[in-house]
Amino acid sequence: MAVPAAAVAVATGAISLDHARAEAERLGPVVGFLAAVLVLAHFCDVEGLFQACGAWMARWAAGRPVRLLTAVFALASAITAVLSLDATIVLLTPVVFATAARTGVRPKPHVYACTHLSNTASLLLPVSNLTNLLAFAASGLTFTRFAALMALPWLAAIGAEYLVFRRFFARDLTAAAPAGRDTDEVPALPLFALVTVGCTLAGFVVASAFGVDPAWVAAAGALVLAGRALVRRQASPLTVVRAAAPAFLAFVLALGIVVRAVVDNGLADVLGHVLPAGTGLPALLGIAALAALLANLINNLPAVLVLLPLAAPAGPGAVLAVLLGVNIGPNLTYAGSLATLLWRRIVHEHEHDVDLGEFTRLGLLAVPSSLAVAVVALWGSLRIL
Repeated sequence: MAVPAAAVAVATGAISLDHARAEAERLGPVVGFLAAVLVLAHFCDVEGLFQACGAWMARWAAGRPVRLLTAVFALASAITAVLSLDATIVLLTPVVFATAARTGVRPKPHVYACTHLSNTASLLLPVSNLTNLLAFAASGLTFTRFAALMALPWLAAIGAEYLVFRRFFARDLTAAAPAGRDTDEVPALPLFALVTVGCTLAGFVVASAFGVDPAWVAAAGALVLAGRALVRRQASPLTVVRAAAPAFLAFVLALGIVVRAVVDNGLADVLGHVLPAGTGLPALLGIAALAALLANLINNLPAVLVLLPLAAPAGPGAVLAVLLGVNIGPNLTYAGSLATLLWRRIVHEHEHDVDLGEFTRLGLLAVPSSLAVAVVALWGSLRIL
C-alpha cells in the first residue's frame, strides 16, 4: 500500500520528484543498516542462539513463573537492544511459547512481555529499532554518546514495566507449574554467533569514533554469519535476501516519502504550534507525551518521521524525548507499532487469544509509568553527561 501511495503523491504533485529523491537518499543508509541487522538476527537463529536461550530460561526458572518472567525480561531486553526488536518479536516469542509449555507455566505474562519489551527495551542503542536509527541520524550524537544518554532511561523504563507486570499478572505468576516437567539438557551456546555479535557491537563503537557509517559494520557482521551458513549449506542466497525483508525495506522508503508529502502540505505547521520548546523537564515530558499520542494515532514510524525535523533544532535532548514517546507509547494499542501488529499475528498462529481489553488495561498502567520515569531519567542523563 505504501509504494503506490508514494507514487500517487509524486504523480499528483503533493511532493516534488526532487523532494522525494532527497527523502529516499536520506533514508537510504538507515534502510541499509536495517537490512544488515535483520540478516544478522536471522542467522543468529540459524546458529541456534534462540533455542539455546529458551533452554537456559526453562532450566533456570525450574517451573517457577516469577523466575521465568525475570528471565524473559532479561533476555528480551538484551536481544531487543542488540539484535533489534524484530528479533524479539519474530524469533524470541515462539521460543517463549515453547519454554512456557515445556515448564508448564501459564504463557500469558511471558508472551506479553515480548511485545512490551520489543518496544520499551529498544531505547538503548541506535541499532535496537528503526525509529532509533532515524533519531540517531537526526541527533548528531556518536554511537557511544547515544547509548550513554539512553542507558538510564532504558533501565528505568524496563524496571517500571517489570513492576507493572508483577502486579497485573499476579494471579498467573502465583499459579504453580505441574511437578516433574522435563526441562531437558541445555544445549551449548553458539560461540561463533556470540563472538560475531560482540565484535559487531565493538565495531559500532570504533566506527562511530572514526566517523564511519555503522551500516558498514552491521553489513560485515551479517556477511560473516550469512557466509558461514552458505558455506555449511544451511542457507541459500535467496534465504539471505529474504532475511533482509526487501518488501519491508521498500515500505520504509515509500512511507518516508508519503510522510514527507504530508509534512510539506501543512502538518509540520500544525505540530510546530503544539510541540513544546526547550529541553527542561516539563518540555521533555510534553514532547514525549505528544510523540506517544501521535504514535498511537498514526503508528510510531510515521510519527517519528513527522516529529524529528521539528524537534532536531532544539538539540539531542528533544530528539531523544521524541524517541521515548514513539518507543514506549505503542504499548498502549495494537496500532502503535508494526512490531505489536506482528506479535499479535504470531500469537494467533500459536492459537493463543489476545484480549483487546486486557491488552489496553495493561498498556494504561505500563505506558504512563514507564514513560514518565524514562523521561525523568533522560533529563537527569542530559544534566549529568
